[in-house]
Amino acid sequence: MGMGNDLADVLIVGAGPTGLVLACDLVRRGAAVRIVDRSPAPPRTSRAKGPNARSLEILDDLGVADEVLASGSAPLPMLKYRDRLPVAETDPWADSAPSPDAPYDRGRLIAQWRLEEILRDRLAGYGVRVELGREVVGLTEAADGRHVDVTFAEDRTERVRYAVGCDGAHSSVRKLLGIGFEGTTAEDQVMVCGDVDLAEGALDRTRWHQWFDEDGAVMLCPIPGTRTGWWFQAGPERDGRGRPLAPTADGFRRLLARHTALPGRALTRAELLSTYRVNVRMADRFRAGRVFLAGDAAHVHAVAGGLGMNTGIQDAFNLGWKLGLVLAGRAEPALLDTYEEERLPVAARTLDLTSERLRATLEAIRRPGGGLDAAITLDTTGLGVGYRWSSLTRVPDETPRHDETPRHDETPRHDETPRPDKTPRPDETPRSDETPRSGDGLPGSPRPGDRAPDAPCVDAVTGARTRLHRVFAGPRTTVLGFGPGSAAVLREVAAAYGDAGVRTCRVYASHESGARSGPGAAVVDDEGHAAAAYGTGAFGDPGTGTVIVVRPDHHLGLSAPADDARSVHAYLRRLHGAGRPRNGSPALVDAARKG
Repeated sequence: MGMGNDLADVLIVGAGPTGLVLACDLVRRGAAVRIVDRSPAPPRTSRAKGPNARSLEILDDLGVADEVLASGSAPLPMLKYRDRLPVAETDPWADSAPSPDAPYDRGRLIAQWRLEEILRDRLAGYGVRVELGREVVGLTEAADGRHVDVTFAEDRTERVRYAVGCDGAHSSVRKLLGIGFEGTTAEDQVMVCGDVDLAEGALDRTRWHQWFDEDGAVMLCPIPGTRTGWWFQAGPERDGRGRPLAPTADGFRRLLARHTALPGRALTRAELLSTYRVNVRMADRFRAGRVFLAGDAAHVHAVAGGLGMNTGIQDAFNLGWKLGLVLAGRAEPALLDTYEEERLPVAARTLDLTSERLRATLEAIRRPGGGLDAAITLDTTGLGVGYRWSSLTRVPDETPRHDETPRHDETPRHDETPRPDKTPRPDETPRSDETPRSGDGLPGSPRPGDRAPDAPCVDAVTGARTRLHRVFAGPRTTVLGFGPGSAAVLREVAAAYGDAGVRTCRVYASHESGARSGPGAAVVDDEGHAAAAYGTGAFGDPGTGTVIVVRPDHHLGLSAPADDARSVHAYLRRLHGAGRPRNGSPALVDAARKG
């Protein structure tokens, strides 16, 4: 048995979207990353239909959103049929539009193989390539407690600092760790799927066609970037005892002829055939020592709402910055505990949400005109997911109030985050006798743990239009300063952390001088969108100013009056240690943005 010599910081097992996003995020932080996949060649699959709005923000941060947008298409209106005749057309996004705080209001249709290709190219630009045909068969934490020994099928063992299983629902990593994957499989909820070609001109490619009959269903959605390719989903054929039959090209042709006005011969090719059963399962923990689980390896759920791949991408974006800071020696290893603390409740909520959306969809398609639009809600954009219950929402040594600690049986709700209209709910309104604390903002404004809103603004130096998420982009924590009173804190932060993974940005109001007068970036909030999004009038006298700490994954860590420098420094110490590193830790690699 051979032992590899090159010590990687992180070995990622599984090169789907989850593993590739994690690899891209880690490598730009200076981590030594390896990513392996048991497949001998990159799978050419179209399983997931594309990133949702929140995943697009993550892909934008990684510098690939423009390519994803160019390679995909907007979500399509849905044309519904009954008894072969069109009965209704619905555009689930008709009433949605980009807003200053969320420029991506909807997802993007793109074949999964194409998204993976874009991410592999991005990773290759950092000098890292997927190692194909490598299967992990053993995982053991080394005796020193500081490494993991990974054994591959070719009887070679290699030592790494951390490993992450992104290897899907049948995860070898999860099984090797002995982590339970409890839940249910609905044997009666079955769908056959595949990628098919239809004769050119057979169907309008500007619509997602859905035939729902009492005895079955066929759904055909055009695959962007192809001339004749379609995603095919259908209720299966069944044998004489009612058991579902395995998918075949001829079976797809029979289903097409039975439910649609197209002849079976219109289907000219069928490949990547599979049977989908509704599985609702979740790992009972997302970590075992130095090994983590992410994506389908950690949770699987109903397909309704398209949250499978997206939840995995968001797992990766939560874990990447934490691993990066610990590997760089800036954060204590305890920071890694917050990955499971934050993402396991989100996964649990996602299982509930998708099961409810599936129930609503199955109910809707019983009626003529019902369709897959029943699965789409604001929750499925991913923009409302936050971590208000997390220990990272509190300044260290600050005792949480009784109403901030989630009960052990309480799964955080998606409705705990600000709604798009920022209207406060009754439970968000401060009591008349309550003074806002560090971390609280105006009622309805984002609170620590929430997604940090975007906002259009102007670069104070160049005059070019930009937006806050562009300021956040790259592997750093961002400290925003609003109001003249924030200048002193920003100077202190820049002096202490300027080359330790923290950037500062002064946000000027339109009536303030736009001249850059301090360290870090500076933008002008010329239309007031940033101040509105962050509720920076929360602390009375605008001369005091407000400081907002935004984590590298675009979630608020802290919102404080600028005269509360103690809280700002205490929070940054939690993530970045005491400041400038004294012994050469891995350098950060800023995101090289295309264009």
